[in-house]
Amino acid sequence: MFHVAEFFSRFHARALTQAAMLPALVLAIVVGATAPVSAEAPARYMQRVAKELQSAARSGGQAAFQRVIRKHADYPDLGLYSLGSYRGRLKSSDRSSYYSGMIKFIARYAANEAPKYPLASAVVTGQTGETKRGAYVGSVITLRNGTQYDVRWLLVRRRSGWKVRDAEVVGFWMSPFLKDLFEKYIGENGGNPKALVYALTQ
Repeated sequence: MFHVAEFFSRFHARALTQAAMLPALVLAIVVGATAPVSAEAPARYMQRVAKELQSAARSGGQAAFQRVIRKHADYPDLGLYSLGSYRGRLKSSDRSSYYSGMIKFIARYAANEAPKYPLASAVVTGQTGETKRGAYVGSVITLRNGTQYDVRWLLVRRRSGWKVRDAEVVGFWMSPFLKDLFEKYIGENGGNPKALVYALTQ
């Protein structure tokens, strides 16, 4: 089975010496906006997402995190990116199962870790102009013990709204860690993405 603990330990090895709690909260929403882009600025949208994330964290349930991820994350793009060199080997018929499994994996990870690091607030501090890559939104995440961390979000246009594509904390972007884990798992299991899909959906 594909264990959440494996991802957590691998991430710790590279980035969590200064921010042990952040992936549980940040990664939970990196993977549809309901309001039109023209009617909602990126920063305003991100503040809405932050409130929904806080609500999910308070509930402590995996299902709550899954709803936030499915609603706001750019999970199709994140999912394909995370397959790395094996992207072309994923059958079209397996994509839906793969996305659902990835969302379940991230939500389970968040639900397991978030209670250990209670979130007090997530405040959006500003945004950049939109480029071909998307728009960046700055925020400050504060824990109940008073510890604060700056987090930068990457938002992309999808249909009539925004989606969360990635987040940067302590100088590291989240998606490369997921890509590293998924690629390694596939490589160790015959080079077939089907093995990853099976593991994620168990």
